[in-house]
Amino acid sequence: MIPRGIIMLKKTEQKFSLKSTDKATLKQWYTLMTVGRLVDLRAPNYLKQAVGWSYHAPYAGHDAIQLAIGQIFTLNEDHLFPYYRDMLTALSAGCTPEELILNGISKSTDLASGGRHMSNHFAKPEWNIHNVSSCTGNHTLHAVGVARAMKRYNHTGIAISSQGESSVSEGYCYEAINGASKEKLPVVFVFQDNGYGISVPKCDQTANEFVADNFSGLGNLRIIHCDGKDVFDSMNAMTAARAHAIEKNEPVIVHANCVRMGSHSNSDKHELYRDEKERADAIAQDPYAAFRKLLLEKKIFTEGDLTVIDDEAKKSVLEAHSAAMKAPNPTPESIYDFVIPEPHKPEKYVDGTHSEAGEPIKFIDALNGQLKKEFRHNPDTFIWGQDMANKDKGGIFNVSKGMQAEFGKERVFNGPIAEDFILGTANGFSRFNKDIRVVVEGAEFADYFWPAMEQYVECSHDYWRSNGAFAPNILIRLASGGYIGGGLYHSQNLEGNLAGIPGVRIVCPAFADDAAGLVRTAMRSEGPTLYLEPKSLYNAKQAMAVVPEDFEVPFGKARIRKEGTDLTIVTYGNTVHHCLEAAEKLQEEGHNVEVIDLRSIVPLDEETVLNSIKKTNRCVVVHEDKVFGGFGGEIVAMINEKGFEDLDAPVKRVGSTFTPVGFNRILEKAVLPNVDRVLAGIRESLAY
Repeated sequence: MIPRGIIMLKKTEQKFSLKSTDKATLKQWYTLMTVGRLVDLRAPNYLKQAVGWSYHAPYAGHDAIQLAIGQIFTLNEDHLFPYYRDMLTALSAGCTPEELILNGISKSTDLASGGRHMSNHFAKPEWNIHNVSSCTGNHTLHAVGVARAMKRYNHTGIAISSQGESSVSEGYCYEAINGASKEKLPVVFVFQDNGYGISVPKCDQTANEFVADNFSGLGNLRIIHCDGKDVFDSMNAMTAARAHAIEKNEPVIVHANCVRMGSHSNSDKHELYRDEKERADAIAQDPYAAFRKLLLEKKIFTEGDLTVIDDEAKKSVLEAHSAAMKAPNPTPESIYDFVIPEPHKPEKYVDGTHSEAGEPIKFIDALNGQLKKEFRHNPDTFIWGQDMANKDKGGIFNVSKGMQAEFGKERVFNGPIAEDFILGTANGFSRFNKDIRVVVEGAEFADYFWPAMEQYVECSHDYWRSNGAFAPNILIRLASGGYIGGGLYHSQNLEGNLAGIPGVRIVCPAFADDAAGLVRTAMRSEGPTLYLEPKSLYNAKQAMAVVPEDFEVPFGKARIRKEGTDLTIVTYGNTVHHCLEAAEKLQEEGHNVEVIDLRSIVPLDEETVLNSIKKTNRCVVVHEDKVFGGFGGEIVAMINEKGFEDLDAPVKRVGSTFTPVGFNRILEKAVLPNVDRVLAGIRESLAY
């Protein structure tokens, strides 16, 4: 019995066969397979000659299904996400042999990444053949995201996610397929099953012989099995899959049975875990040799005909090699290019300050109001996450309250409890159109963001590794920090952990006006921004402020909250208010303390900090996170490196204890910094 959801190809669906396929098409296929095989065999030689291609995963044995994937890919309609073994897929989809070699030997003219990403990661961004990660299978989420955008914008086409069967063991692959099924999205997931994940056999990965069967219980999902070694079966499967995805607006899994003829890659030795018979059986199933033999046996071509094609293919590959070898290498200084796009720069509020009078509003109302303004400003703006879509509730803290009512279910909707899915599909969605801006509540609490870390890294690297071709335009909102009695799973601060990952801006406001101004700047900028919202300030009286209608705050510009001459306090988020209170108390004692609210953590306003220390000659760094391992250590290191001669005392740090945050309020108070601790730190520095 065939499991529910699995549909085998019917005879009526057999569009391609030896008899029905014209000779010109057969010639084209054979040519592509020949060229691909020649490049595949040539790749290890570049490593031996110390030219490049230090990572190569040969595709031999996957020939038929990869040919088919590339052939059904439709330019200007589809989005293709190939994986590291998809050399023939890329060639069949339209990449040239030269482009494959440029990627392999990491030249600056490599279309995929300009030599920034590792070899065997083929892409052609202008054709929507996407540059994917080395974290196997994670692009399934991006494919689902771009398919969501296709559906939203009524675009005819599909997203194709190609991957090995072992990558499907990753949790985010399940999230992607489950999400595509639930939303009914036009995605074709291709599982190229060669029986191994590097050296791990399939039986150690899954209980089912066919990985696709793991998803047979999902609704709105078609599953097609095919022989990935047979050209016609593969072409029919992929053609049927594309047609179904478009006609039914549903995802399809194509499970292609392949064979791996060689080692996993040039760093693997399959002789260590495959016996001689198994290796010989794999070679005996060579799809390329079988197709060539079939063309000769059925007298479609003569040996002489195929020899001519072989010779032409050899010539084209040699020409591609010669051209690629002459291409320039990337320059060392280019590492600083495309780390993150240039942000939106305020014109009116150049330094992110104002003197406008009026009625102060709450921090949470400033966030809500500015999000709505940006949604009105840009109709290509969307928001999703957990608990986002309810007329009376918007997110766990109601920051997005009323947004679905005003902007509709297509722009404001719920995500599942799957943080990787929330962020990964935002990345994919933003690939469809550069005007798109996506806001995600990345997790209900910052503490639950960790499952999304793999996709956070993707977002951070995309712009750099694509050589400036793509940056996800995403605002990642996280309710951060403690002081609410939340305990160890509702009180975390993430900036110390995340600031060391280049490619993402990180902001943490302490007042309502800055909260609104940073939202506006982030949503009008290209590239990702991590927005830490100190949740204890949402309704706090001390965080209220007048918010000008058009207020915006530049990234990397601190705000001096109180001027002083005796000592500099550098702080951000919740602890800004502790520091201001401490400064006022010390003022009564005759000490004039300057308080700097960073607002932006990445980029960091070094200039304002150093100029202040030149004036005060003392510094205390205060933040809510743990002192050990906290971001304050980076601030201190910067000061010691660039402002040491201006110091009359060591830089002091004040923060949390090196423990989790306790749930009992007594324990929480013992862990988190407060006014008394800030005062003690300042007095210690002043007394030095």
